[in-house]
Amino acid sequence: MTISVRKLSALALLGAVLVGCGGGAADSPAHPARPAPKTPAASPSPSTKGAPGRPSGHTAPPTLAPEAGGLTPVYTHRAKSAEKVVALTFDADMTADQGPRAARGERFDNPQLIATLRRLKVDATVFMTGRWAEQYPQEAKSIGNDPRFEIANHSFSHYAFASPCYGLPTVAGPDMASDVQRAFDAFRDAGVTNVVPYFRFPGGCYDDDARRALAPLGVTAIQWDVVSGDAFAKDADAVAEQVLTGVKPGSLVVMHCTRSAAPVTERAVRRIVPELRAKGYRFVKVSELMSR
Repeated sequence: MTISVRKLSALALLGAVLVGCGGGAADSPAHPARPAPKTPAASPSPSTKGAPGRPSGHTAPPTLAPEAGGLTPVYTHRAKSAEKVVALTFDADMTADQGPRAARGERFDNPQLIATLRRLKVDATVFMTGRWAEQYPQEAKSIGNDPRFEIANHSFSHYAFASPCYGLPTVAGPDMASDVQRAFDAFRDAGVTNVVPYFRFPGGCYDDDARRALAPLGVTAIQWDVVSGDAFAKDADAVAEQVLTGVKPGSLVVMHCTRSAAPVTERAVRRIVPELRAKGYRFVKVSELMSR
């Protein structure tokens, strides 16, 4: 391996948030990924206003209770897990204004990655933007109706919910809840059924105002404790090494399902999965990780 893990770690967080936004100035995030606040244990709860429902007969996925002041709760990993489980999550990013780039042939999807996850029998959570679902409705439906996957919300626009955030445009406070709801509506319009009431802030940037704005939707914000560094990476082994070094029992890994901006993810997954399984790990969706 020609790049050190320390150097990759320094670049990884930046890369993780730039994917899907076409680059931009590397401003400091308004709120970088942080340890999950202390919250009650996750427990199944009925659908709330704005949050997606579940098909009849399905148990509602676990969510966290709102925090003091009505703030949307934030979850990063399963703390002190004795069981070797890990959640691989994939952000399907497409920013609202990237339609012209897609029309010119740029691909924001990654069918080969999804095929590899299926072939390797890996359960995973895909954090999808509503704009991505509009661009690739048949793929969104295929992924979102496969019991191996669940679809979570990554906003409609992939604009920032706090500023500064790595050069991303910013969603106005009064529009935050409607932007998230618009993504849920896009999933419904594409025929996606395996939708969970989880949300990931674009760029991982958030503040208390954003958390308060999303509270009426009843979602749990999902961050991560392992950054893969796959965004814009060219070395699949370096990405794999970053994940393999960082994963602990109960970890939640952020990766990407965006071919143009994360071109080596599928190759990295082909190494990550067998090596973690050899160490005794089992792959679970976020909803299962939260329920353990």
